[in-house]
Amino acid sequence: MQPPDHHAAPPRHILTPSTLNRLVRGLLEDALPLVWIEGELSNVARPASGHLYFTLKDSGAQVRCAMFRPKSAALRFKPVDGMQVLLRARVGLYEPRGEFQLVAEQMEPAGEGALQRAFEQLKAKLDAEGLFDTARKRPLPRHARRIGVITSATGAAIRDVLSVLARRWPLAEVEVLPVPVQGREAPPAIVSMLKKASACARYDVLLVTRGGGSLEDLWAFNDEAVARAIHASAVPVVSAVGHEVDFSIADFVADLRAPTPSAAAELLVPDAQDMLRHLRQLQQRLATLQQRRLQARSQRVDHLLARLQAQRPQARLARDRERLAHLRHRLLAVLRERRQADRSRLERLHARLLARHPQQRQPLLQRRLAEQSQRLRQAMARQLERERHALQEAARTLHAVSPLATLERGYAILFDAEGKVLRSTRDAEPGSALRARLADGELPLRVRED
Repeated sequence: MQPPDHHAAPPRHILTPSTLNRLVRGLLEDALPLVWIEGELSNVARPASGHLYFTLKDSGAQVRCAMFRPKSAALRFKPVDGMQVLLRARVGLYEPRGEFQLVAEQMEPAGEGALQRAFEQLKAKLDAEGLFDTARKRPLPRHARRIGVITSATGAAIRDVLSVLARRWPLAEVEVLPVPVQGREAPPAIVSMLKKASACARYDVLLVTRGGGSLEDLWAFNDEAVARAIHASAVPVVSAVGHEVDFSIADFVADLRAPTPSAAAELLVPDAQDMLRHLRQLQQRLATLQQRRLQARSQRVDHLLARLQAQRPQARLARDRERLAHLRHRLLAVLRERRQADRSRLERLHARLLARHPQQRQPLLQRRLAEQSQRLRQAMARQLERERHALQEAARTLHAVSPLATLERGYAILFDAEGKVLRSTRDAEPGSALRARLADGELPLRVRED
């Protein structure tokens, strides 16, 4: 029996590649929880299985990534090569190939995600300061006489607003306060215009609006300075930014939020047709009330006359009858005057509404069109006369240099049998046939020998 060898090597713990990869995967998943990582997409592939495979890279490194169904099916956008994204992923190892990889749980465009986080942070901050408190929101005037619209002068939003206001309430004076609504220069311009409009005390209400767009397009209305300018405005402010699903910081701070620019215009003014119907109803009610009061007064007078006749105080009855007739006459006169005044006021209001109606401008536009058409015809006639004169001058000039004018002065042009012009006597052989072109025709000739 041999003594034990104390210097022998310790027993080796041999791993297979599968075991090693499994151990490394467990170490990675235990050491690194879910992480947020931002980078650029490349090698994006979506096979028939519905899984999403791609590479996330920056200027110095890259890592393989996978996003399995149903996570990839829930994405609200289509990932493409070159897109900058923000991932929430688990760090792991793909055991069959021993490749380090990320398994994505969530993906969003990097820019939009940052903007959304900034939006939520600013919203929480201003809400904590009380800028969204409903108790401080002011009611809008029932009949706004002058409205200031803070928006782009060339956008679709202002066209919608002006169209609705002109249709519903032509009496309102609308002033467009132009500002850029997108880009870096938009927030300071909007703040400056809000301050000017508030300080001038010219407007009954202000409308801050623009059309729809992405979160980045609407970002000027998520600016803190714009929100504080709306909060500090001395004039009620209505906010209508984007579409119905879009919400901005300006919407929360404003005294009233409208889902669209057109809806904001409808909230700002009443409908002229509804107002006209209401006035007519009031006129009818007034006439009915006056008639009832007149009948009641007449019945009372008849009752008093009956009592007086029963008591037969002749002198007093005569005086009271005369006084009663006088009062009745005055009452009827006052009622007629009031009714006439109410009718006149209603007619003036109706005339003002009709005067502001777009159809009233049609005759003026037709006259302008007729004047422009007349000016166009006159200009065309003058142009034709100038062209005719120029053509005549050109014809005279052409005729002056034409060979036909030379022939009219007694000259002739000789042609040989082949129709070539003779320029020398050497070109005409004796006995050859020639043609002489004169002003009024041609003569056949033959060359003779002298």
